[in-house]
Amino acid sequence: MLIPIRHENMSARRWPIVTVGLIVLNSVIFLATQGTMQQESPELGKTKAHILLLAAQHPELKLAANEQQLVDDFKASYPGEWARTQSSTADLVDAWDAQMRLIEEPAKLQSMMDDLADQFSKLSTVSITEQYAFVPAHPTAISYLTANFLHGGWLHLIGNMWFLWLAGFVLEDVWGRWLYTAFYLIAGAAALQIHALANSGSIIPTLGASGAVAALMGAFLVRFPKMKIEMLWLIGLGRTYRFQAEAYWLLPFWLLGEIFYGTVFGQMSGVAHWAHVGGFVFGALGALAIQHSGLERTINRGIEEKTGYAEGKAIEAAQDHLAHGRLNEAFAAANDILKSAPDSTEALGILRDLHWRRGETAAQQDALLRLCAAHVKGNDVTCALEDYSAYLESGGEKLPAALLFDLARGLESHEQFDRARAEYEKFLEIYPTERQSLPVQLAAARLCLKKLNQPEDALRLYRAAEQSPIPHLDWDTAIQAGIREAQAALGKPGAAAAAR
Repeated sequence: MLIPIRHENMSARRWPIVTVGLIVLNSVIFLATQGTMQQESPELGKTKAHILLLAAQHPELKLAANEQQLVDDFKASYPGEWARTQSSTADLVDAWDAQMRLIEEPAKLQSMMDDLADQFSKLSTVSITEQYAFVPAHPTAISYLTANFLHGGWLHLIGNMWFLWLAGFVLEDVWGRWLYTAFYLIAGAAALQIHALANSGSIIPTLGASGAVAALMGAFLVRFPKMKIEMLWLIGLGRTYRFQAEAYWLLPFWLLGEIFYGTVFGQMSGVAHWAHVGGFVFGALGALAIQHSGLERTINRGIEEKTGYAEGKAIEAAQDHLAHGRLNEAFAAANDILKSAPDSTEALGILRDLHWRRGETAAQQDALLRLCAAHVKGNDVTCALEDYSAYLESGGEKLPAALLFDLARGLESHEQFDRARAEYEKFLEIYPTERQSLPVQLAAARLCLKKLNQPEDALRLYRAAEQSPIPHLDWDTAIQAGIREAQAALGKPGAAAAAR
C-alpha cells in the first residue's frame, strides 16, 4: 500500500480556514450520521430485497410508486439477476423468502406487498442514505452537495480527509478562500455526474468526498507538477519503505490505476472509480482555466497585499543585496518597498544601514528619523527610543516637534511616566514658542498630578501655561481646572473656595 506522507510545500501564507473547516465539517457529519446509517442500512436493505423477491415471483401484484421504481431500476441495472430471481427454483434467500413461497392466496400476497410498501416508505423517508446519498438512476438536486459530506466508515473518512489536507491547503493558499470553496463544491458535483454517466441507471448509493478530493489532486498536478511528494510504501510484515516522487508522474500513475479498476471491476469493487477519474480530469481542466484566465494572479495580488507576503519577499531580496555588498541594488529595492509601504520598518532599517556603510551621515539621520516615526506609529516605543539614541549618537541635535510629542505620548501610554515627563520637559526647552508647547505643558502637568504624585510640579506647569504668550483661550478652562486640582492636592487654603 502506498500512502502519501507530505510534500515539499507544507506551509502557506495564511491559515487554511476553508480546508480545515471542510475536514471538521466532514468529521462532525460522520460522527453524527454513522451510527444511524449503520442501524438503518440492514433493515432498509432487507425490506428492498423482500419487495424484489415478491415482485419477481408474483408480477401480477400491484406496486406502490416507490416500489415500482425500485423494481424497474433493479430490472434495468441487473437483468440477469432479475431473471434468476423470477425462477421458481431460485435459491432461498432467508426464512421470509421460504414462507412467502408457501403462500398461494392472491389477497394474502397483496397484503404482504402492501405492508412492505408501507415499511419501505417509512424507512426511506427517514433514511440518511436514501435522502442524501447520490443515486445515479434518480439523483436529486440536494444529493449533488450532500453526498460529498457522507462517508461509509472510518477508513473512508480518514483517507479522504488526509488527501484533502495535503492537496487542499496549498490550493487554498494560491486560489484564495472563495474561489477554492466554489471549486471544491462544483468539482464534487461534477465528479458525481460523471459517475452517473458511467453507471447510468445504477441504484447503488454513492457517497464520500473522494470525487471532490480527486479534483484537488488533478488541480495539484497542474499547479505544482514538479513538487516532490514523500510516499510511504507498506510492503507487509511490518516492513516499510520511503521515497519521494514528483507529482507529474506519481499522480498520473494513480489516475491510470483508477481507470484500470473502473474498466475491469466497475462498481463491483464497491468504489466509485469513475467519480475519481471524472473529478481528477475536471480538477486539472479547471486549474488550467483558472491559470490562463488571470484570475489566480489577481487573487494572489490581493492575498499578498493582505498578508504582506510580497513585501516580505522584497525585504528578503533587499537584505540579500545588502549582505553581499550590492548597495545600489539594495537601495533601489528598499525604495521600491517604501513607495507602497512608507512605514515599513524593515525597508527603513535597510536604508539606515546603507547610508551608514556609505558614510552618508545626513541621509542616515534622515532614515533614523523616519524609522523612529514608523516605530512610534506602530506603538513600538522601545525601538523608537533606540532610533532616537542612534540619531543623537550620529550627531543629530533634536527630534522634530511633532515626532518628539508623539514619542512622549507613546511613552506615557506604555506607563514609562518618568521618561515621558523628561521628553515633555525637553520639548518645552527646545520648542518654547511652538503652538504645540501649550498642549505639551498640559500633558506634562496632568502626568505630574495624576501619575507621578508631584502636585508642585503640576501647579508650576499649569501656571506656566496660564502665563504663556501663546493664545490659549480655548485651553483656559482646562488650565484653570488643573490649577485648582493641583492646589487641592497641595492642600492650599482657598483651593476649595476657588473651586466653588
